[in-house]
Amino acid sequence: MARITPQGPNSSVKTPALKDEPVRNTVVTRSPATNTPAAPLAPAASTFQAATPSPVDAKLAQLRGLMHGITDRGEEKQILDMFRSATPGELNQLLTRMPRNELHELMGDMDNHLFGPKNHDAFLGVLSKERLGDLNTDSRAKVIDALQYHRTDSKAEEAVRDIFLGTQGSALTALKNAVDAGGDYHDLQQLVFHDIDNAGIRSQLLDHFAKQAQSTGQVKVLSDIDDTFYVNLKDHRYPSKTVYPGVRAFYLELDKGAGASPDREGDLTFLSARPYDRAGIGEGMTRSMLDENGVKTATVLSGDFLHLIGNSSIADKKFDNWQQYKQLFPEYKSVFIGDSGQGDAIFGAKAVATAPSDMKAVFIHNVTNMSAEDRKAMAQKGVFVFDTYVGAATEAFRRGLITREGLERVASSASVELDTVHFDSREQYAARKSELDRDLAEMRSVLGARS
Repeated sequence: MARITPQGPNSSVKTPALKDEPVRNTVVTRSPATNTPAAPLAPAASTFQAATPSPVDAKLAQLRGLMHGITDRGEEKQILDMFRSATPGELNQLLTRMPRNELHELMGDMDNHLFGPKNHDAFLGVLSKERLGDLNTDSRAKVIDALQYHRTDSKAEEAVRDIFLGTQGSALTALKNAVDAGGDYHDLQQLVFHDIDNAGIRSQLLDHFAKQAQSTGQVKVLSDIDDTFYVNLKDHRYPSKTVYPGVRAFYLELDKGAGASPDREGDLTFLSARPYDRAGIGEGMTRSMLDENGVKTATVLSGDFLHLIGNSSIADKKFDNWQQYKQLFPEYKSVFIGDSGQGDAIFGAKAVATAPSDMKAVFIHNVTNMSAEDRKAMAQKGVFVFDTYVGAATEAFRRGLITREGLERVASSASVELDTVHFDSREQYAARKSELDRDLAEMRSVLGARS
């Protein structure tokens, strides 16, 4: 969801007026230069017209003034009246122009008085019930984001539930995607399965998601990180930390889909074995790494310490994460990209066997020199093993997951990016170039047969 930095009221700048000369709200214009003698200078004042703050600017300034210091009951009532009386356009602008921490602070400033009005409950009720019908998707996501910020108490959980339950059909899909794409660890899985402690509310949300699901015909692109996105554990074929040639283009083409017009982008999620922590520190580091390597928007689902040892254990945790993700987004199918070094093939085979209609394809990056027999055994389980991302994209094209043009774009990216890798030796480069040339030849054969 968009993070928009608030802007205060426009300030005006005035030049000093000459003595006894009235200030006029006009802008002095200049006429073209001529060759006629200059007339004697007459006293004049150059002024800028003062910009009038917009209604939203004025309301934001007033709101911040009321929030300054301790907010008393009278100020709380003014805030409630402001949000209740704002036009739909003003209300949405107020919410989207307030940073998450400021909106969260405002919610905290509204108190439930022991002997007096329950202004905190009333304010949450305005946003989650009274004015919910006037809030657009971004504003609903912004309110949920502020409620999720720091600790989510029982009242916040109820307000989150009311916003989701008050949103249906394709609008609900858009809202879930907006919450999931918040840009940090406060994603939809974090909210539903970690921040919300009330099992009854969680059940209500998941039931609502299931009942309102309308098939999008699209896929969520799920990927491992280490040795799938970049070299980090067992792959010695490339220099450490190398982003694999063509992987980012492959993600993008799977996200776009194979339709005549590209699908909505932003459906990339990483299933990581890296342990989850409540504060999101580990996920923040992962996000920073992805951002530095060209992946600006993605969701990250982490593992845990209990499932960190052993390929089967890692696979079990990724399967659990995927099961949760399916409950959050039942209107989508999935594809998964992993590697042969850390339980991904086990997870992929289990997912295909358990829900073949939901897991449309599993691609496993060969980083452990799998034998032809092992590859064939994986293929029989619905798992495709590949050496280069051109090979993966060719198989995706065969399965109708990406377009012909998309396959060609992956091939172009992989070819260009391979030549930017600083290999440790000429032999290492020659081996990777040979693999790519082989898969490019296969790609051309497949495209030629489809012409």
